[in-house]
Amino acid sequence: MSHLAAPAGRPLGVGILGAGPVTQAIHLPALARLQDILEVRHIMDVDAAVASSVAARVGAAASTSMDALLANPNVDIVAICSPHQFHADQVIAACRAGKKAVLCEKPFAMNAAEAARISAVSTETGVPIVVGAMHTFDPGWLEAEQNWGNLPDQAHTIRSSIVLPPNARFEDFATEIITRPASGRPDYSDIEVIKGALQGGIMGLAIHDLPLVRRFTPDFADIEVLQALHVRPFGYAVSLRTPTRTIELRAVMNSTWKPEWTFEAIADDAALHIDFTPSYVQAGSAVATFSRNDGSETTTFGPYGHNGYEGEWRELAELARGTRQAPPAQTLIDDLTFALAIAEATVASAAAGHAVATAEAGAPA
Repeated sequence: MSHLAAPAGRPLGVGILGAGPVTQAIHLPALARLQDILEVRHIMDVDAAVASSVAARVGAAASTSMDALLANPNVDIVAICSPHQFHADQVIAACRAGKKAVLCEKPFAMNAAEAARISAVSTETGVPIVVGAMHTFDPGWLEAEQNWGNLPDQAHTIRSSIVLPPNARFEDFATEIITRPASGRPDYSDIEVIKGALQGGIMGLAIHDLPLVRRFTPDFADIEVLQALHVRPFGYAVSLRTPTRTIELRAVMNSTWKPEWTFEAIADDAALHIDFTPSYVQAGSAVATFSRNDGSETTTFGPYGHNGYEGEWRELAELARGTRQAPPAQTLIDDLTFALAIAEATVASAAAGHAVATAEAGAPA
């Protein structure tokens, strides 16, 4: 089935697979500001009560079946906001159902084999796929991209630094959340728990910035982990090195009152610093600042009127209408491969460090 552009004039219909906190607190508020071009028409969730309640907020149909959503002729664009393990099959099903565009929350696949399957189906059907790494759609980042000149070639240090309160605090600011996953008290003495937390941190949080990091890391295929630490209660401190770059990934989610999300790329005579707004706070775009000549010259771009989430929906509408070219599937695969490589190396480094510490603790004095 080939991809056909949507007719202009009427809002495009959106169907959402998964009605959890991200859908409720991020996507529905973003779509509410874009009602002239996008309209939520179907909400699917495995919990019938959640599906019907969330759908009622926006006057959409509700179901517990992916097939029902994909068969709905009023749905032009499918957003996949389900648990990670379902992403690949649902992306493929949406493409084969003849939808006009697909948004998949990150990561869009769990491994390279799944990514290759998705790429093949997207090419076969002509259905464009967007991955929800929202910072790549932020107008502050896009303006920086247009003005950074040769900084990606010259940068030697790249940093992503994230300090956030727990998601629930921002979710509750944004909307009244209907059910959220139960959380327990992790056993941090168990290395498997730590490995799972680091894997989740890289693939769930750092992954928002890893496509940005990769833009400044031409030799990303040859990457080495220098240090990988789990930060309690949730976070990570990871130092990486390529032959020409130093990469620092830092994150912590705790009871902080002041969120901070920054990205930096530093060269000998120039630097880029970007302040992103927190995901759940619909507070406009990032602000990008370039510094040159030891900071004596600075140029600032932003803030602009919308954030990356709204930006990705604007792009989806253009892709569905055929007024914008779809991103190359290889770019999505390379971004995923980069993230998976960092996650795997981080987990392996942490496990090795734990083994050494355990051996030393058990050694006789």
